[in-house]
Amino acid sequence: MHEMGIAMQIVEIASDRCAGARVSRVVVEIGKLTAVLPDAVRFCWGPASEGTAVEGATLEIRETEGLGRCRACGKDVVLERPFGRCACGCDDLEWLSGDELKVREMEVV
Repeated sequence: MHEMGIAMQIVEIASDRCAGARVSRVVVEIGKLTAVLPDAVRFCWGPASEGTAVEGATLEIRETEGLGRCRACGKDVVLERPFGRCACGCDDLEWLSGDELKVREMEVV
């Protein structure tokens, strides 16, 4: 499960930036096209943060929609998976969003 490694990286980023303070909340943005399961990251959050400045912090995950642009007609296409097809029939899409995995904000006390 690579989500444990991702949860540990989020904890490490928050711990490095909290300057010794306790972290009460971490907001993460995960794109739908990342192949990262938000529920699995939530499941790993407690064990990954144990014994750190992030232990007990709330994890808020915001899922970003996948969006691509058709290279043939230029229309935007909503993507639920890392592939898709435009209404014009073209499947040559440029990814615009949905592959993000970012720590957006955190609160310290």
